[in-house]
Amino acid sequence: MNREHELTRLAQQWEELTIANDRMFSMVMENNAICRELLRRILPELAIDRVQRVTVQKQVNTPLDARTVRFDVYIQRTYIVEMQVANRQNLQYRLRYYLEQADHSILGPGDNYEKLAGYPTYVIFFCDFDYYGQDRPEYRFEWRNIDQPNLTAGTGQQLVIFNAQASTFHDNIGVAGFLKLMHNQIAAGDPLVEQITQEIKRIKQDPERRRDYMKYELDLMDARSNGMAIGLAEGKKQGIQQGLEQGKQQSIIAAAKMLLGLKLSHTVIVKQLMSAYDLSSDEAERYLKQARG
Repeated sequence: MNREHELTRLAQQWEELTIANDRMFSMVMENNAICRELLRRILPELAIDRVQRVTVQKQVNTPLDARTVRFDVYIQRTYIVEMQVANRQNLQYRLRYYLEQADHSILGPGDNYEKLAGYPTYVIFFCDFDYYGQDRPEYRFEWRNIDQPNLTAGTGQQLVIFNAQASTFHDNIGVAGFLKLMHNQIAAGDPLVEQITQEIKRIKQDPERRRDYMKYELDLMDARSNGMAIGLAEGKKQGIQQGLEQGKQQSIIAAAKMLLGLKLSHTVIVKQLMSAYDLSSDEAERYLKQARG
């Protein structure tokens, strides 16, 4: 496929993006009014009245962010919100990784562990699959004593997983309209859904957003193609199967180099590689180390 056809395909793809697309979700969540209302509906008990992005995480607020959007509110609660459409059978490990990364970003060298007490952390996933297989629209987890469920560990961490594939959404799910919107179903009369659909239209009309999206997709495509070409060349010498495996490895390294060139943070690049190539965090770290040379 030539470059012109590829550009046409990407332009059409841009116009068809919905809130279920990870990058569109990230761009929509840059609207503080929308992300505040979404968080208020997820966690009504917190009475959130404003949110503010963490300055040191500025790089994840771009269309290049793979999936995660991070916020910090004025009382120092930390939220990690992610759109997860594909079931890669590793959700529990992604949840664990994000909790670890949240604590790592809070504690600086020499800080006492007690500092974490001021940063309750909520990891929230919107999934287009039922990972736990109970047909529930919402799953909430926190650390509790096995023998005494009423006794919590007090870590200040909570995991919230929404399932857009649930057969029904009970009345106390404040994000039912949002979950339906993941399937491009518009819930009439829901102000949040109306705000989001208008924001998506505004984003799609932004030529700079469109240009950044297409450039990123083309660069990633080139990195993958170059890596596979190297692998296939090696395959002629060492066997096709081995060549294909080497091609995959070279593709990942090339993609890592491209992401490094975009000046993204170490954490964001690792998440990009994990998402694009279905890698564990350790595998992504290893490829990134090779890319750095």
